[in-house]
Amino acid sequence: MLQGNQFTGTLPPQLGQLGRLKKFSVANNRLSGPIPVFNESILKVGAGDFAGNAGLCGKPLDPCEGANSSRVKVVVIAAVGGLVAAALVVGVVLFFYFRRLALVRKKLQDDPEDNRWARILKQQKGVKVFMFKKSVSKMKLSDLMKATEEFKKDNIIGKGRTGTMYKGVLEDGTHLMVKRLQDSQHSEKELDSEMKTLGSVKHRNLVPLLGYCIAKKERLLIYEYMPNGYLYDQLHPSDEESFKPMDWPTRLKIALGAAKGLAWLHHSCNPRIIHRNISSKCILLTADFEPKISDFGLARLMNPIDTHLSTFVNGEFGDFGYVAPEYSRTMVATPKGDVYSFGVVILELVTGQKATSVTTGPEEEAEEEEGFKGNLVEWVTMLSRESKLQEAIDKSLLGKDVNDEIFKVLKVACNCVLPEVAKQRPTMFEVYQFLRAIGESYNFTTEDDILVPSESGEGDFIEELIVR
Repeated sequence: MLQGNQFTGTLPPQLGQLGRLKKFSVANNRLSGPIPVFNESILKVGAGDFAGNAGLCGKPLDPCEGANSSRVKVVVIAAVGGLVAAALVVGVVLFFYFRRLALVRKKLQDDPEDNRWARILKQQKGVKVFMFKKSVSKMKLSDLMKATEEFKKDNIIGKGRTGTMYKGVLEDGTHLMVKRLQDSQHSEKELDSEMKTLGSVKHRNLVPLLGYCIAKKERLLIYEYMPNGYLYDQLHPSDEESFKPMDWPTRLKIALGAAKGLAWLHHSCNPRIIHRNISSKCILLTADFEPKISDFGLARLMNPIDTHLSTFVNGEFGDFGYVAPEYSRTMVATPKGDVYSFGVVILELVTGQKATSVTTGPEEEAEEEEGFKGNLVEWVTMLSRESKLQEAIDKSLLGKDVNDEIFKVLKVACNCVLPEVAKQRPTMFEVYQFLRAIGESYNFTTEDDILVPSESGEGDFIEELIVR
């Protein structure tokens, strides 16, 4: 009997297991917590045995369910909260880990400005470069590494969907261009066969492929050097302060020569080739601004994912400035798709605007009007509908007695891009003939080397160069 002793604390549950206990009373103490469960066949306890202990609960006093429930709830809430917090921490850590991993992988594989891939490539010894001209001295991968200063960032000429182009200078002073082909999924044997086919494709308005090199996963293409770089950079230079706009005869010369090169690919090359990626970023210029088309035959060498609509945008990811509208429906490249893209290039030459973005503000006299924001074809389409097509002409070309010629070339471009139905566009042979007639007084053209298309061979069934 332990009543009236001012005991504190809780009753141990083992008390209920004492088999020889005959009497038990802890009344008038300061105990708390649950009352042990006693075997009633051995010992019967009543409420009086536990009276005077405000903190006790359980049979024969009031049940402890409320307190236990609260404690259980607290434990459950704490456990769930802890798990959620832990999951959030793990999720955040994993997010940043995988994000970092993806960025590192992308930088290593795709970013030409991080030439770690080149340092890895440098370790390859004795890798030969295949050159198409027998007269060219034997070259090795190490020579390309030296020529490009191990593919130094400062030697980048341009970047596009098919890869990154670098400037190189050999020890004898010879200049060349080296393209690091991007993400080709074809085997070495397939690529070797394809390169030999492309090496035999020659025209005065195509950039000559001089040779190639295959080292591990890297595919390097060697081209003749073009001193004036890409047409895009001539029209839209990064340094606008020192920018000197090209005159009209030069622009017309470029349009005519590029049209001739693309028409030759469509109508006279064997096998005939759909370019699939025509833009001002794949037209290079010689020292005297003779245009030469690059990247022909390369679109089919890309990773299949690169032929998806989201990447078929001439290096301008997310915008469709050069891509024919029907491509989003058919996902099939056609000669008339090339014609559309070439029409956009002509618009660039005539307007001086970028293909993928045109932003014009309201005129000072009409400030209440809103400016235009969209791509080049959309802008020209709007002006054509409003009978204001002449407003599209680059202002630096006006007032030099060539307005009539410029407007004729602008109309040729419109014929390439404005028809909603692809078959209503002219063929590249017709585009070339239109431009040739306009530029006749300049004596740009030499002998004609383009076959006249037969009536049955309208052009949409050109056999495209395919890797087999």
